[in-house]
Amino acid sequence: MERTIVHADMDTFFVSCERLRDSRLNNIPLIIGSQSDRGVVASCSYESRYFGVRSAMPMYMAKKLCPQAKIIQGDMELYSQKSEEVTQIMTENAPVLEKASIDEFYMDVSGLDKFFGCYKWTNELIEKIIKETGLPMSFGMSVNKTVSKIATGEGKPKGKLQVEPTMTQQFINPLSIKKIPMLGNETYRELSRIGIRVIHNLAETPQEFLYRLFGENGSSLWKKANGIDNTPVVPYRERKSLSTERTFEKDTTKIDELRALIIKMVEELAFDLRQSNQLAAVVTIKIRYSDFNTTTKQKTIPFTANDKTLIEIATELFNQAYERRLLIRLVGVRFGKLIYGSPQINLFEDTEEEIKLLQAIDRMKKRFGNQAITRAITMKAYKGK
Repeated sequence: MERTIVHADMDTFFVSCERLRDSRLNNIPLIIGSQSDRGVVASCSYESRYFGVRSAMPMYMAKKLCPQAKIIQGDMELYSQKSEEVTQIMTENAPVLEKASIDEFYMDVSGLDKFFGCYKWTNELIEKIIKETGLPMSFGMSVNKTVSKIATGEGKPKGKLQVEPTMTQQFINPLSIKKIPMLGNETYRELSRIGIRVIHNLAETPQEFLYRLFGENGSSLWKKANGIDNTPVVPYRERKSLSTERTFEKDTTKIDELRALIIKMVEELAFDLRQSNQLAAVVTIKIRYSDFNTTTKQKTIPFTANDKTLIEIATELFNQAYERRLLIRLVGVRFGKLIYGSPQINLFEDTEEEIKLLQAIDRMKKRFGNQAITRAITMKAYKGK
């Protein structure tokens, strides 16, 4: 049976949530993000995009391009709540649902043509979401995730675009390679230097050549350019928390080494957060002493997946939790109140420099492993022996 995959995406989600709360924001240039010039744009309305403003753009540049825009700090609590409303409706109706981010979903609706018609069924579901939540939504439908996501982007705003299997290559060929999901700026610049700027050129490039240039990512790009993507829709299961802990063979009071271990644990968990497109709003530190008494300290913070922020909070909590001056047998770190967040980093607070640094570090970790790069202090983390 031929697959039918739907990609659904909320249109300017953060902006739409703010406009639901305050109708005075309708039809004006609106930017969501940090008020600081050193911050970046988390989201922006189509009215501000007319002047060249884009998501992830440095805020100082956005202000120059559209000085009349209203800038709002952003409210992840609100966005998380509205995302849950949409997720609940989709979970109750979709046969197989994957939540890719706070405002983005995949559905496998293969086989529904026998009963309802895939396009008709999807259109009715999207209309139901728009009516019940007040949030605009677009969707694309095709034989796989890649083409469906591209179709959604081409159909926005409020688009409903179906790409028949026989039309796949004709649809994607003339588009810029920038439209391919997960093709970053560096890869785009490298391909542009050798004259590959549209998907048709990339599709005709020998797969072996792209593999030599980019490794496995090169083969993946070739497949996507040729409309090939067998990635399954992974059923949505909400993860409420992310944690790790370490029990030592030998109890210790080497506090500096334990702090270094906490930092190492936070780094690893934060990387996992970003890989799953999630943000955390609660940090908990756990200490178990040699007499088996356990102390925990917890703090609620703005949603983030930033190493620096999470390390500062975790270290502060560890200092508060270590109050008995006894030997320690276990330490643990837990991130709670997780939400799917896109972009992966807290764009309301982080600076452009911090975001670029984190993205560069993540690329190295994905390529060479989680331990490929780490803070120097973690080298003296307590081993527990």
